Amino acid sequence: MKTPHSLFAILITALLSACGSGTDSDMTADAPDAGNATMEKAPMADKGVGIAAITGEGLAEHTKVLASDEFEGRSPASLGEERTVRYISEQFEKAGLEPGAEDSWFQSVPLVAITAHPGDNIRFEGNGKSQPLTFVEDVMVWTKRVVPGVELESSPLVFVGYGIVAPEYNWNDYEGLDVEGKTVVMLVNDPGFATGDPALFRGNAMTYYGRWTYKYEEAARQGAAGVIVVHETAAAGYPWEVVSGGWSGPSFDLISADRNLSRSAVEGWITQEAAIELFANAGMDYAQMKKSAEQPGFKPVELPLSFSVSIENEVRESLSHNVIGILPGSTTPDEYVLYMGHWDHLGKDETREGDQIFNGAVDNATGVAALIELAGAFGSLPQGPDRSIIFMAVTAEESGLLGSRHYATDPLYPLNKTVAGINMDALNVGGRTRDMVVVGFGSSELEGMLETGAETQGREIVQEPTPEKGFFYRSDHFNLAKVGVPMLYAKGGIDSVEHGPEWGLEQARDYTANRYHKVTDEFDPDWDWSGTVEDVQLYFMVGTEVARSGVWPEWFEGNEFRAIREASLAER
Repeated sequence: MKTPHSLFAILITALLSACGSGTDSDMTADAPDAGNATMEKAPMADKGVGIAAITGEGLAEHTKVLASDEFEGRSPASLGEERTVRYISEQFEKAGLEPGAEDSWFQSVPLVAITAHPGDNIRFEGNGKSQPLTFVEDVMVWTKRVVPGVELESSPLVFVGYGIVAPEYNWNDYEGLDVEGKTVVMLVNDPGFATGDPALFRGNAMTYYGRWTYKYEEAARQGAAGVIVVHETAAAGYPWEVVSGGWSGPSFDLISADRNLSRSAVEGWITQEAAIELFANAGMDYAQMKKSAEQPGFKPVELPLSFSVSIENEVRESLSHNVIGILPGSTTPDEYVLYMGHWDHLGKDETREGDQIFNGAVDNATGVAALIELAGAFGSLPQGPDRSIIFMAVTAEESGLLGSRHYATDPLYPLNKTVAGINMDALNVGGRTRDMVVVGFGSSELEGMLETGAETQGREIVQEPTPEKGFFYRSDHFNLAKVGVPMLYAKGGIDSVEHGPEWGLEQARDYTANRYHKVTDEFDPDWDWSGTVEDVQLYFMVGTEVARSGVWPEWFEGNEFRAIREASLAER
């Protein structure tokens, strides 16, 4: 499952800061001087042909097709995938691209789809109490192990705070603890977010230690049999319905050499309400336990309770595909600029009454439509760029960024010759905005190029209003960033040219509450594509600048990926 990272989700908490001042001035760019940190600002006039090739009609048509019922919600390894990857490759070919996976449009991504069927007897018990848990309503549980089923019977429970081992922060929630055969219970996010203390981790800005993906990985490294994360809407950045919807059907993963047996036997979430009852049954107060977990020197607490669950698996191994096209460079074809967006969504749930298809119109038919339009824009140029341009539609983003993770570990083009990349996910369809939000603001020199392009549109680039949600770690660019490639993740803002910022905030809240990861994320013929066009034109401007400038954009000093990149480039 993917946690929400769209602009709409990002902005749901921005209302608090907006209400504080009556403006969005606090969101204005305030990190390293991106303009000064990059190359000389080049004129954009020679890009006019490509810019003009990006149209609202084209974006709307591609989005409408990809989000239609015919594509069945674009689930990996399904009939919906077959139709989706065929459509994308056909559009790439029409745009003048060449197949980017050797002689094929497709990079195979081996996946396993595991549908968990928990038994009815999920429970915490002990201390004279029994707490039965209802699947979906109270708890979501599964296993990533590629096995017919798993069972935990009376597995001892241990509260491990935030479940973090971070030597650089002198923090170890597992210190002195043997969790072999035990189930660990932990909080989502990290202590910096919980306290707001800028001296603790990164203060209000989430670190990777706050991500649920890290927490499951660390629990497995510690040898835990089970791992349960407590859901809180503010700390997670999304409501329980996103958790219950995202893990209620087939769960995809890459298949490791050990068939994922190194993972904990059971992973899951419980609601905050269930956690409050859990601690009360242990004779403890949830709020006090949470408070203690926020303090340096926290020690894990063994609870006088146990956890029992049985899960039968429906296992299906399959191949999915990244769709890759390339426009070879004219002078330095062995250097690459990457555009990417995920094509998958949540598919079809035949157990639902009424509408069964999660069409994923905004998330992420819009991003794939932009990818196709950009391919056409570059293909329309009278003279191709110096560097090669890669266009990649990746699979299984909703299942944990799997398609991009596979590419990052098995790249078709050398990562140390991949100059930079742009990721597009869940684009703005609400009209023109005066701002462009940069997720992970202050990361790399690509922001200076974006700022240059935005100035030609009379716009400004701004930082995301909720860095505590860790959105930079929640989309496909992150897998490329982890291996050093400078990546830009930006999208249209909230200050609507026509309606103003309050209207933009209301649209953000409405999407998150009513359409994000729901069957209601469907194509709307009344969408205003004027802002989407401007955003995609900005992506084009940045890409052409990188492809023609000859420079290598860098991560800013102090960025966690800078040393990885420097080591990678040293091997060229």
